[in-house]
Amino acid sequence: MFLRVDLIIHFLWLTGGLALLYFGAEWLVRGASCLALRLGISPLVVGLTVVAFGTSMPELLVCLKANSPDIMSLPAVWCGFQVDYVAASPDIAFGNIVGSNIFNIALILGVSAMIHPIVINAQLIRREMPILIVSSGVFLVMMMDMNLSRWEGGVLVLGILIYLMMSFRMSQKESGLGQRSEMEEEVMEEAKKGGGSPLVNILLITVGIGALVLGAGWLVNHGEAIARVFGVPEVIISLTLFALGTSLPELATSVVAALKKEGDIITGNAIGSCIFNLLAVMGVTAAVNPLRASNVSWVDLGVMMGLTVLILPFMWSRMKISRVEGVILTGIAISYSVMVIVVQR
Repeated sequence: MFLRVDLIIHFLWLTGGLALLYFGAEWLVRGASCLALRLGISPLVVGLTVVAFGTSMPELLVCLKANSPDIMSLPAVWCGFQVDYVAASPDIAFGNIVGSNIFNIALILGVSAMIHPIVINAQLIRREMPILIVSSGVFLVMMMDMNLSRWEGGVLVLGILIYLMMSFRMSQKESGLGQRSEMEEEVMEEAKKGGGSPLVNILLITVGIGALVLGAGWLVNHGEAIARVFGVPEVIISLTLFALGTSLPELATSVVAALKKEGDIITGNAIGSCIFNLLAVMGVTAAVNPLRASNVSWVDLGVMMGLTVLILPFMWSRMKISRVEGVILTGIAISYSVMVIVVQR
């Protein structure tokens, strides 16, 4: 039985959207990192702000496009283009972040550990993991009524600002002691390899942001169309395909880091992205326009919270995530995806 022509076209557009999100994030991170380092900004601060923001930009733009399509269409209107306004789909925003965090922990850490056991930095257990667990707990409490209001979004945004300030102060102390993490070394190395002129870096940033905006629009619009063709809730598409697609920058970075045996980059990338997704992406999205979930269930939220707690003893035992634990995490990611697709809510 052949697929309908319109369905094939939607899949092609959706694939193009995923590609634009991936390359857009890569270009944005590379251009902004190199430009920031040229301006004398600390590599660690670059990693905690520019890189974290860049790799979470796909999630942010997909969430804004889904929850506030009118606002995302304003630049096109200002340029004189005709725009057909569509209804908001907050379930896509919720599903994208919940699914992304599940994939960040289960799939990215799982696949990376299977390639090579991940050695854990003590700082991650002392600081980042407690912050992630508390952030996830606060998010779940806010979701008790399946709503995320503007003031709750503001609280989450305040949380990411406090986290970034803490990170900046700690980086200053470490710099004063002459310490340099693996992530700092990696960012500096990448800047030396790909650091072109400031004009080239600005061009990369501009093109990267443009690709992200365009890719987010294609992903949401054609993902919704595919969901309608198959008669499945949009949240299922966002919990699986969108979540995996917007996690591609983190997955690619972690696989390369695993091959190089650079554990700090893998764990910092995955855990940092989860924190950024909950506090920055959900916070900004709700602050712009309140969110109300219709089809995201407590099973999805429970899996996200369960994985957040489960990963801590994995890291604590022998201060590494072994290949066996990597297989377990990857198995959870695959099982969850199958469950979401089979159990049509």
